[in-house]
Order: sequence, then structure tokens, then C-alpha cells
Amino acid sequence: MTTPAARGFRMPGEWVPHTRCWMAWPCRPETWPEGRFDAATQAYAEVARAIAEFEPVTMVCDPADVAEASLACGAGGSGIQILPVPLSDSWIRDTGPSFVTDGRGALAGVHWGFNAWGGNYAECGKDREVGRLVLEHLGLERFRAPLVMEGGSFHVDGEGTLITTEQCLLNPNRNPHLSRDEIEQHLKDHLGVNTVIWLGEGYQDDETDGHIDEIACFARPGVVLALTTDDPADPNFKIFHDNLDRLSRARDAHGRALEVVTLPQPARRDENGMRLTLSYTNLYIANGGVVAPSFEDPHDDEAFRILRKVFADREVIQVPALDIVRGGGGIHCITQQQPAP
Repeated sequence: MTTPAARGFRMPGEWVPHTRCWMAWPCRPETWPEGRFDAATQAYAEVARAIAEFEPVTMVCDPADVAEASLACGAGGSGIQILPVPLSDSWIRDTGPSFVTDGRGALAGVHWGFNAWGGNYAECGKDREVGRLVLEHLGLERFRAPLVMEGGSFHVDGEGTLITTEQCLLNPNRNPHLSRDEIEQHLKDHLGVNTVIWLGEGYQDDETDGHIDEIACFARPGVVLALTTDDPADPNFKIFHDNLDRLSRARDAHGRALEVVTLPQPARRDENGMRLTLSYTNLYIANGGVVAPSFEDPHDDEAFRILRKVFADREVIQVPALDIVRGGGGIHCITQQQPAP
């Protein structure tokens, strides 16, 4: 099988120019119990409108919800298009394609295997096909990766470096037949990287088994944003500090030490016996802008100041994301950038 890397493809950093952003309209009320589904749809629409200030947005939408999504997003003149696609859920970072470019004008997509985050949910059959349907709509080549994996489980710098967590990618509920070295090789073959930086665990109670976008992300080559807390009693304290230690010792594909910029962890909130994964690293980098979360939290202003400094060449907009997080993810989880080839 010819791999993307063998063909000269690689996944660019998320800050390169985009043709558009992809999102998926909420369609599973069970994801947001206690009557919070309507609030979630409005939160998705607000994120879509914020991103549309910087670049076009295509909202894939279950055919039964086209009218609702169009009305909520102001589709058409707002820079938001609606594309009917059968859906099981609405986390397109994990179910949609990861776009790769070859530097010569070609764009393609990597389609990962999907099993609902290690079998956490039974009804995911439609979401297994979202990546294929998006790529067919665009008329792009599809590389079918031999990995069960989600797009939110890794982050790349576009220059050969990838960060991920052992908790997620080495979890036996994804690829029990593959060793660490084999998984790493598949990442290299399909994303065009040559250096994988492994962090340990992810956010406490993260139902994705430790997705990287809840705890760390590249802001640009050589610079990583990472969540931290100074409360030794917080279960995330040891997790975050172990990851900070790993990042401090890591070297990227060019042999550079990483500059690590820390972001404060929002105050703990529990719902239905589970901790909400509130994280300022779960953001979307758009053309000329950054759409970042706010949580009605005292740390919102500090996070905003840090992000404005890190992304000094972009406009930073904070969008309320608490109603998204209640479903199990954040702004990065509900978006997927399509780089300009």
C-alpha cells in the first residue's frame, strides 16, 4: 500500500492558510442530557459564526436537521454552508478526514478507523463514513489508514513533529494488535512526521482516553501551549507536571528544544459524577484569528491575555464553550481545518 508520506504528503500545522473549516451539527440529544441539547446547538452555531468571520465554514448536517442548522447558523450569506451527511454524532475532529498536502498543489485526506472512542458508544456506524463522504464531496484522494484513531488524539507542527498521549494511542481499546513502534510508524507514514513526542496521561475523566487537544497543542513550530495547575490536591497536578517535564526534555524534528507556554486550568466543575474537561488549549486557529473558549471562569481573562501574546499576529476571540464541553469536548473537537493546497 502506498502511504501519504511515500507520495510526499504531510499534514500542515493548523496555522497555515485554510480553504475552509469543517464542522458537524449536533444530532444526538443523549450526548447532552438534562435538556442541554438546545444550548449545545446554539453554542455550535456561535462557534461557526465566529470562525466564519475569518474563513468559510461547511457544516455537515444530518439530512433531518438541515432546516434547523441553516436557521441557527444563518447559512448562506454568513459564510456558512450546510452539507447534508448522515451522522451519528457531531465531533468532526475525530470522525472527519485529516487533510494532508504535498507542497505541489495537491490535497488529500487521511481517513482513520473509528470505533466511538474505544467503544464508549454503541451507535457510531454513520460516523465511520463521514471522512469518506467529505472527501468524496470534495473530489479528493482518500488514504485509508490502518489505525483506529481520532483526529483529536494528536497535534502536528507541520515540520515533522507530532505530540500525542500514551493513554490514548496505546490504549488496547483502539489497536490492541499493534505495538508502540508500529503505531508510531503508521503516524509517520500517514501524516508525514518523523518525530513523535509521547506525553503520558490526559485530562482527568476525559472520555476520549486522553486526547492531546485537552492538555496541549502546538501554537507554531517550536512552541507548545500546555495546561497546568498549581493545586497539588488536584488529580491533574501530577498528570500535567509529568507532561510538562516530558515536553521540557523533548526535541522536535529539527532538534530544537520546545518553548512551553502554560495556560491555567479552569476551576473544577463536575456534572453527573464526572469532571468536565475545561481546557484553554482546545481552540481553533483560523485565517488571521483564533477562536478560543471561555467558561465563565476567573481564569478566562488570564487565558485570553496569554493567547493574545502567543498569537500576536492574529485576532483572538473568546466564545462561550461550557455547553459544548458538557457533551464531552471543546472547540477544537468540533472543528477540522482544510488547508489551502
